[in-house]
Amino acid sequence: MTVDKIKKSDTEWQQLLTKKQYEITTKKGTESPGTCLFNTLHEPGIFKCVRCGTDLFRSSAKFESGTGWPSYYEPVSDLNIVEQTDRSLGMIRTEVLCTRCGSHLGHVFDDVPPPTGKRYCMNGIAMKFVPESCI
Repeated sequence: MTVDKIKKSDTEWQQLLTKKQYEITTKKGTESPGTCLFNTLHEPGIFKCVRCGTDLFRSSAKFESGTGWPSYYEPVSDLNIVEQTDRSLGMIRTEVLCTRCGSHLGHVFDDVPPPTGKRYCMNGIAMKFVPESCI
């Protein structure tokens, strides 16, 4: 099974996104820790890609990591994200991208307890929240 891809030019993404959304999702930026309103959001719903609307994380998979970024222990589906090695900033990390549009979402780390041992540390600006009542 595959996910249909969305391709847009840099100019098209700049027209569709805010400056900060563009910087994070297209240029692989990072929002400042503790600045995302999703850190304290615990309402049932789905976090979707801000660029293409792909379902990324359920609020039921969200947990408090203490890092200052929204963290989840698993994606909605492994088909909806791509993981790749990131060697930027003198570190080796695993970058998380939206499968459908290639949006930079954040990084995943193997440093938390069960159920998965994974901490998907995401940029809230790269996502939008849809409450369960609207799904």
